[in-house]
Formats: sequence, structure tokens, C-alpha cells
Amino acid sequence: MSNLSSSKSKCRVAVIGAGIGGLTAGALLAHRGYSVLVLDQALVPGGCASTFKRRGFIFDVGATQVAGLEPGGIHHRIFSELSIDLPAATPCDPACAVYLPGESTPINVWRDPQKWREERQRQFPGSEGFWQMMAVLFEASWEFQGRDPVLPPRNWWDLWQLTRAVRPGTLITVPYALFTVGDALRLYGLGNNERLRRFLDLQLKLYSQVSAEETALLYAATALSVSQLPQGLFHLEGSMQVLSDRLVESLVRDGGKLLMRHTVEEIKVENNKATAVVVRNQKTGEISTEVVDHVVANVTVQNLVQLLGEKAPCGYKNRVEKLPLASGAFVVYLGVDESAIPVGCPPHLQFLYDVDGPIGENNSLFVSVSRPGDGRAPEGKATIIASSFVDPGPWWETENYPELKQKYTEDAIARLSEYFYLKPETIIHQEAATPRSFAHYTGRDRGIVGGIGQRVPTFGPFGFANRTPIDHLWLVGDSTHPGEGTAGVSYSALTVVRQIEVEG
Repeated sequence: MSNLSSSKSKCRVAVIGAGIGGLTAGALLAHRGYSVLVLDQALVPGGCASTFKRRGFIFDVGATQVAGLEPGGIHHRIFSELSIDLPAATPCDPACAVYLPGESTPINVWRDPQKWREERQRQFPGSEGFWQMMAVLFEASWEFQGRDPVLPPRNWWDLWQLTRAVRPGTLITVPYALFTVGDALRLYGLGNNERLRRFLDLQLKLYSQVSAEETALLYAATALSVSQLPQGLFHLEGSMQVLSDRLVESLVRDGGKLLMRHTVEEIKVENNKATAVVVRNQKTGEISTEVVDHVVANVTVQNLVQLLGEKAPCGYKNRVEKLPLASGAFVVYLGVDESAIPVGCPPHLQFLYDVDGPIGENNSLFVSVSRPGDGRAPEGKATIIASSFVDPGPWWETENYPELKQKYTEDAIARLSEYFYLKPETIIHQEAATPRSFAHYTGRDRGIVGGIGQRVPTFGPFGFANRTPIDHLWLVGDSTHPGEGTAGVSYSALTVVRQIEVEG
């Protein structure tokens, strides 16, 4: 095995997974002088933020909107360091139009803070105290996160970075560290406001993977506020693929290497230190061992335990096994004639169809619609992408997978037809993805999406660290702080790069 060298150019890093988190880590490390090899089992880079093409349409696989492009935002910071241009993008305004059951007028989540304040006061009278508390917590949390704390800390350097990020204003968040959104609603006398709760459930499920009752309050404060100025959510021109393409260009420019169709089957560990990865070339079947000084795993914690096999620490393995079941996704991709799109249709919508029961299991849809001229559809055409959270279990256990997939597809199109004009003559292309599809194309365990639910026991200081119990093995992606989304996984990548530089 090679000895760790103090020279960055001789320090080899293997990155498992070419999702946004892995590509960001790889590009930053290559730019800072490390020898970087990024490996991914898929055909194209990007992971859940990649795209595919059908009959002239370009479909975003999973992620459809981006945060962190504004000056000082995480993508802006990283792209500036890499000296690459940010992709062209337009702000999402409203960030989302939310339709609750039986309602024909949406709740518009406006980008302008004043417009959003007026909207929520009209939609949820008597709730402004709750929203003002969320704004205060967001401001403190956002400034804290902007100082690059390491959460959760696992050694003295991590703790020092965390301590440096704390300011007197940060301390206002401390009393709420163990609160959920449900607790906050009750605190403000809104525990029985079912309409507000349904709205929060619907929005938070997108970001935290769990309901308002379970979502950590400090996480929700950011998730519910980041769509307003001076931050915002953005719709990329072309497709989500432009993010990964530019990171790949930077990686290769700075001497890094990307190998697609190469599956990492094992992480080698000696004396509690990651020393190599075992790689299978999918084209040739050839098995090789890449000896490295560091391994950066852009995978789920479930996948990480599998890659470690018997070398997985018992406590870490047990913690992963005890995690509540993560969500999968069912997604319908439609290429349509532009006549199917209502006039003034916003780029992102949410529909809840069932008043009772938890969000998920096909009772809600998050919908993204292309814009004219954004590069996703031929002239006079458009794309519609509609996703629903599902329990991944039945998709693997059923003996009637094609029938189940067809039923979900028909149900989704029927519900979409209540808003869009979807007829045989307006639908040009349609296909669907299930947890099985996501497992096949992204390699994620059971096809789960969105990472670990942001409950109090798994959020921030209580979550999974980038620094794993195995020396020189690092975890990036949506299983770690600060969570899911391209902005979140990029933060985790930046943290790991800083930690590796300290390690040598």
C-alpha cells in the first residue's frame, strides 16, 4: 500500500459516486492539487441531478431546481474558486404554487419577502408569530452555516471550526435545538390548524423527507425560508445536467479523472484506515484495485455500510440499520404539446389530493414544468415531470411490478389531467421511474431518495458526520449535514475537502 505523502500531487483520492456531491469534492480536490479519481456505475454523471433525452425532450431525472447561485451562495462560492462560469438560470417566482385538497386557488410561495408575508397572512391568518420566529431562526442559522461549521464534530479540529462559526446571535437557536415544527406550532397555538399543517407537511416532505410533526425546527427554518430574497430557488437553462458537466470540465482541466460505468464493489480497510477501492469495469468485467490515501464516498449511509462489509464498525452499522425507512420516489416524465400547459403556469407546483393520512404513497405530486426556450423541449412543446414519495418496499416485494408501475402511471396522469390538458393528442412521450429505476441508474440502496429524514436525532449535531469511524474515509451527500439538494451536498463536499487538507 502507498504511504500518505505530504505532497498533494502525490496524495491520491478516490471519489465513489459522480453525483453533485462527489463531483464537487473531486473538482475542488483536483483544483487544490490532489490526484483525483472519480468512479461511478452510471452512464452519465450527475446522479439524481442528471438528465436523459427522449424524442427531442430533455428530462431532469430527479432534482429540478437549484439553490445557492446567488452571490455568497454555495454554488457561487465553489464555481468562483474553480474559475468556472455559473450556469444561466432564472429565479423561480413563485418558488412553488401549492394546491391543497379541494382548492382551486394556490398558495404561492413568492420570492419577494413582502409578497410572501402578505400571501401567508391571507392564507393562514393568525400564524404570523410562527413565521416571524422561523425568520429569526433562519437568519441566525444561515449566518452560522455561512461560516462553514463542521457538524457534527468528531475531533478537535472539527470542534474548533464549529466554535469559530458561533457568534452571540447564533445562541438564539440553542433553545430550539430539540424542537420540531410540530412543537413550534403548538407553542403558537396553531397545533390544530389543519390547513397550515397540511401546507407545511407538503413543503417539508420535499426537503426534510418527513412531516412537520417530525421535522427538526432549525432545519425547517432554512428549508422554508431559502426561497426568498436575497437567496432563492433557480430554474437552470438547458437542464440540471449543466451543473455536473461544468464540474466535470473543471475536474479534468485540473488533472482529475472520471470513469463512468465503473462500479466500486468494496472499500479496503487496514488498521482502521481506508487504503483502496475494488473496482469492476462494467464493459469488460475486469476487477482492479485502486490504492489510495483517501476515499470520499458520495453514497447513502446504507450503501457505505455495504461497501465496508465486515469492516463496517458495529456501532455505525447498527445505527444505520435502526434508521427509519427512507422514502423512494415514483416519477412520471411527460413530453407534451405546449397546448397542454395552462397559461401562466408556474415552473413548480405541488398538489395534495387526500385530506387524511401522511404525505406520500401517491397522494401528492410535486410537478416541474419546462419554460419556453429553456432548452428542455422543442419549440411548441414542453416537459412535465411529476413525482410522488412512496414506500420503496412494495416495489421490490411485488410479483406484479409492471402492473403496479402501470397503475401508478395512470393514477398520476389522471390527477395531472385535473390541471393540465392531457389527452392522447397532447401527450407525445411518457415514461415512469420507480424505486427500482433509481436503484438501477443511481446505485442508491433500494432506490431511496433525499437522504436521511431531518428529524431531531439525525439533524445537524446529531446526524452522521462527514468524518466516518474509518480513518481517511469520508462521507458526502444527502446522508450528512446539511441534508439533501444540490446546495446541501455541495456544502458537505466543501467540508470534506477542508478536512482532507488538514489530514494531509
